[in-house]
Amino acid sequence: MCRIVVIGSGITGVTTAYELAQLGYTVTVIDKHLFPAMETSFANGGQLSACNAEVWNQKATVLKGIKWMSKKNAPLLLNPSFDLHKYAWLVEFLGNIKHYQENTKETVRLALLARERLFAIAEQENIQFDLEKRGILHFYYNEADYKVATSVNDLLCSGGLKRHAISPEEIKQIEPSLTGHYYGGFYCPDDATGDIHKFTMGLAKATEKYGVNYLFGMEVVNVEQNEKGIYIQYHPSVENMQQEHVALEQIFADAIVVCGGVGSYQLAQKLGDRVNVYPVKGYSITVQLEDENSQKSAPWVSLLDESAKIVTSRLGNNRLRVAGTAEFNGYNRDIRSDRIQPLTDWVNKNFEISTEHCVPWAGLRPMMPNMMPVVRRGKRERVFYNTGHGHLGWTLSAATAVMISQEIASAHPI
Repeated sequence: MCRIVVIGSGITGVTTAYELAQLGYTVTVIDKHLFPAMETSFANGGQLSACNAEVWNQKATVLKGIKWMSKKNAPLLLNPSFDLHKYAWLVEFLGNIKHYQENTKETVRLALLARERLFAIAEQENIQFDLEKRGILHFYYNEADYKVATSVNDLLCSGGLKRHAISPEEIKQIEPSLTGHYYGGFYCPDDATGDIHKFTMGLAKATEKYGVNYLFGMEVVNVEQNEKGIYIQYHPSVENMQQEHVALEQIFADAIVVCGGVGSYQLAQKLGDRVNVYPVKGYSITVQLEDENSQKSAPWVSLLDESAKIVTSRLGNNRLRVAGTAEFNGYNRDIRSDRIQPLTDWVNKNFEISTEHCVPWAGLRPMMPNMMPVVRRGKRERVFYNTGHGHLGWTLSAATAVMISQEIASAHPI
C-alpha cells in the first residue's frame, strides 16, 4: 500500500487525487476549508479555453499594463506599494518575455490534452456541471487590435489549436445576442464552458468511491521526513478553531503533492523549495437570469471581449457568469465595488439582460512569473508540486493531474 497526501482540494487537488486513485494509491486530501473548491475554483470565468492559452509575457501586454495603471477601472491594476515578493515576481515576469512563444505553444498542447481528459472524466463519472460545448468567440472593435490578434492566432494554431477568423456578420450568426459593431473576430469551435465549482464538487464525490479520504477544515503546519516516509502535521484552520490551544494531529504518507493554490508559495518554503506563485486577483459576477427576457437575451456561446478583457459563460438556463480583471494587490480578498461595477456596466451595455440580481465574487489566481504551471518533484525525494496554473487552472488541471500522477508512479510505484 502506497499512501499519498494531497494538500488542497481545488480543481488541481481533486483532479490529482482522482488520477492517483485510478492508479491504485491510497489518497488523503487536506484542505483548510470545509468543502472542495472554495477559493479560486469557486466562481471563475467558466471557460475551458485552449484558445486563451497565450501567456502574458509579451511587450505589448506590459505596455498596456503601464498605460492602464492610471485608470481605476482598467482591466489590470497594480497596487504600487512596496512588497518584495510582488516586485521580485514582476522582474522575473519581464525576464520571461523571451520565452513567450515556446511557453504559449506548450500551454496550447497542455490545454488540448486537458480538454480531452476532462470530457472523458465527466462522462465516465456522470458529473453534471452545466457543460456547454458551443465554442468560444473572441471579438475585436478595431483593425489595430485585430491585427495583433491575428499574429497571436497564428501562434496558437501552430501549437495545434483549431481556431479561425470570422467576419462581423459571422460573429452575429454564431451569437445572435451580440448587437455591437465589430471589426472582426476569431472562433474556436471545440472549446467549452462549465461550472468549475460543480465539477470539482462532483469529482470529489466520485473520488470517494475509489477510497479517497478528505480532511476538511484542517491546515498543514509542519512536514517532517525520514527514510521511511513523510509526516504531515496539521490542526483545525483558524476559522474552524473552537478553542485557543489545539493539539497537533499527524498523518503518515509515502509522498505529498502540493496543490495549494496561492498558499503554495508558503508551503514550498516550509519544504525547502522556491515556488514563486503570486496571487493575481480576478473578479466575477454571476447574473441571475430570473425573467424570461433575460434568459432569451443572454448569450449561450462563450465570449471574450478583448478590449475590455471580459469573458462570459452561460451556466444553465438561469445563470450567466461574467469575469475579468487582473489585480496585483497581495493576498487581499476584498470584493471591491469599483472593480465589480465595470463587469455590470459591460453586461448592461451589450445585452438586454436584467442585472438586478448579481452575485459578486473575487478570487486569487496562483500565477508563476513564466505563466506556466509547476508540475514537478521538489528537492526532497517525497515532495511533488502541481500548482501555479494562474488563470488557466480550470483549463489545464486535467492534464497536469495525469502528469504529476505519472511522475509519482515512477518515483514511488505501488
